[in-house]
Amino acid sequence: MIIAFTGAGISKASGIATFMEQPDVRDRLYRSYAQKNPKSYRYTIKKLYNTVIDAEPNDAHYALNEYDVSIITMNIDGLHEKAGSFPLTLHGTLPSFEELKIADTLYNKPVLYGDQAPNYQKAYQMVSEMSEEDTLLVIGASHHTAIAQELRNIALYNGVRIIEIQEDAVRETREVLERLQQPANE
Repeated sequence: MIIAFTGAGISKASGIATFMEQPDVRDRLYRSYAQKNPKSYRYTIKKLYNTVIDAEPNDAHYALNEYDVSIITMNIDGLHEKAGSFPLTLHGTLPSFEELKIADTLYNKPVLYGDQAPNYQKAYQMVSEMSEEDTLLVIGASHHTAIAQELRNIALYNGVRIIEIQEDAVRETREVLERLQQPANE
């Protein structure tokens, strides 16, 4: 079994900057900020929405779908879904266009710092069920979030092979999946 755990780095080639590259955006993704500064928060979410609405999946997204890889993602950009996958989304989604005007009142659109992340338990369960015959592909996910570290640690504890794809997700994802799918005697 292969599970891909993806972060913002997988979507960089699709024109979506990571939060590490936009610290001002990250600072506005707190529930307390949304409550105290609803207009500024809604503006931030609208900018994120406008960035991702026309973004297209890249070959890393398509490769995961083509190889039928289960995906756990921290991304809210919807690119896995556009590529045909059905990921477990840890941080929710962006509001729809109609919901942008009430974005500060919504939960899980996206999950904000300070909110419960309802799918974390499912992610822990998925990785906990992996064994030494399995592979966890970590694609474009830094070590800066607790969930990223925790999933890696669970995989390590279970003896799961972890393959990190951080620099060139578009090229490396398909190459790694092709190698993993080859019979052992080739």
